[in-house]
Amino acid sequence: MKQLIVLILLLLPALTFAAEVDLQSANIDSQDVAAQKRGFKAFQTYCASCHSTHFQRYQRVADDLGLTEDELKQYMFTGAQESDLIERTMTDEDATRWFGMAPPDLTLVSRVRGEDWVYSFLKSFYQDDKRPFGVNNLLMPYTSMPHVLQYEQGLALPTLAQQQKNGRTITKVVGISDPQGGSMSAPEYDALVKDITAYLVYAAEPVKAQREQMGRWVLLYLAVFFLLAWLLKKEYWKDVH
Repeated sequence: MKQLIVLILLLLPALTFAAEVDLQSANIDSQDVAAQKRGFKAFQTYCASCHSTHFQRYQRVADDLGLTEDELKQYMFTGAQESDLIERTMTDEDATRWFGMAPPDLTLVSRVRGEDWVYSFLKSFYQDDKRPFGVNNLLMPYTSMPHVLQYEQGLALPTLAQQQKNGRTITKVVGISDPQGGSMSAPEYDALVKDITAYLVYAAEPVKAQREQMGRWVLLYLAVFFLLAWLLKKEYWKDVH
């Protein structure tokens, strides 16, 4: 309990700061299976060593996203079987030694924080030489996560501003510059991040596309039923009057 209280107190400044950051719109299309497929491959390439999506099974992902057996095996790095849950390659002991704690599972991150948060987080890293990995993040200050996409995006510099607080002048990060030195252009990196976000949106709710399609038919049925009920009511009360 004491450790939990200490953790909450340490995170309060980060949560307060994060609330001031405007999220960028991801605008994810749940029907875009091609983007989800690219996102799965990107997630397995860049993220799966540290993060799991262990509420998903490889075979379910392959069936939903149209992955061939060869494509699926290409992105199964733990020697797992197709029926296994998708776990990270890193052990808990190594994760704790390197990062201080095991990185969280990301199956439900888009449901908990929202797709815009995931998209914005991956675009909000900036240089901070005081941090262990030399980077920090606008949305999650003091994150222990390295910028795994730094080679692709490049590195942004923080935009600083001085503010008065309790009679003291403090320097605060209020934004970041355009990243420089990446192997991808800004549109290419945006597309990569959007694909990863699309996969995480799918992972959090694999039936979302089917649910939305069914919802349209249900609304159409209710509209037709309402029309028939109104006509029946009109015909019935005509005789009563």
